Amino acid sequence: MNLPVDSKSQCKRIMEYLRAHPSGMTTLECVKELDVLRPGARICELRQEGHNIITHWTVAHTPLGRHKIARYVLLSS
Repeated sequence: MNLPVDSKSQCKRIMEYLRAHPSGMTTLECVKELDVLRPGARICELRQEGHNIITHWTVAHTPLGRHKIARYVLLSS
């Protein structure tokens, strides 16, 4: 499946995901499931548009190690 890669399309995918998943999404989920390679930048843009997105820091374990990653949660839309 070919998804649009422009930042506006990526922001739209992130917002749709956050609205459908109240527990939010991690940086890794954003990359793997939404094909957004710079989630932090897109979240910053969404915040500038007025969306109330908070960041919780968490730990993810991958085959190569332990990583501190963000979990983004939409508080209101």
